[in-house]
Amino acid sequence: MTAPPLLVERRGPVALLTFNRPGKLNALSSELRRSFISALHGLADDDDIRAVVLTGAGRAFSAGLDLAEIAASGTSVEDNVGDQNMVDAIAAFPKPIIGAINGLAITGGFEIALALDILLVSEEASFIDSHVRVGITPGWGLSQRLARAIGLSRANELSLSARPLGAHEAVEWGLANRVCPAAELLQEALALADQIAGHDPGGVRAMKALIAKGYALSLAEGLRREDEAARASNTGVSAQSVASGFSRARTEQGNA
Repeated sequence: MTAPPLLVERRGPVALLTFNRPGKLNALSSELRRSFISALHGLADDDDIRAVVLTGAGRAFSAGLDLAEIAASGTSVEDNVGDQNMVDAIAAFPKPIIGAINGLAITGGFEIALALDILLVSEEASFIDSHVRVGITPGWGLSQRLARAIGLSRANELSLSARPLGAHEAVEWGLANRVCPAAELLQEALALADQIAGHDPGGVRAMKALIAKGYALSLAEGLRREDEAARASNTGVSAQSVASGFSRARTEQGNA
C-alpha cells in the first residue's frame, strides 16, 4: 500500500502535518498539493485544533515542485500548478502555523517556509532559491516576501546566486526564529504550538490577523488599523477581566 504524501496527526489541540515523500525530498506532487490544501481547509473549521506544526519526513522539508511530474505531463508549470497554490491556502488559514524546518527547503519549499507564521530550524536546515537555476519565475510570493524578511540586498544575493542559506545564518538574518538540535526540533515546535494553543483561540486569531494585515501596510496605516481594532475589541473588556488575566499570567510564569 502506498504511503500518503501528507501525514496528518492530532496531538490534542495541535495538528502535526508532515510532507511524506522522503524518497523524493518531499517534492510537491499534485497529490501532495491537493492533500495539503484540503487538510488546511478542514483544520480551519475544526474548533478542537488551535495551532499547526508543519515539517517534512527524511532529510528535506521540501525540494519544491515535482519537476519530473510536471515534465511528464507535457504541459507548462502554470498549467500544472495554477489552481493548487499552497501558499494562498496558508495565507487564508486563520490559525498559527509553525514551520519545523528539518532539512532542505528549496524553491517552492522555501516559498512555503516564508509564508509560515513562525520558523524553527534544525541545524541541518538549508534554504535555497533555485528559480534562476531551473528557469522559472516564483509564483508563490518568494520575490516579495524574502526581501521583506531579510532585506533587499540579502534577498538579491540568495535569489541571484542560488546559494544555500544555512540554519544559523538564517537566524542571524532574521529569516528564522531559532536553531534547534535536529533530535529536538519537532519537540520544541510542538511545545511552542501547545503554548499558543493554551490561549484564547479568538484572541490568537485576531492577533495573527492584525500583525499580518498591518505588516503589509505603511506604519501609519498599520497603527491606524490597530487603533480601530483596539477600540472595537477593548470596549468589551472589563477591568476585572484584565486583572484576572494578569494574575493568571503571573502564576503561570511563577510555575514555569
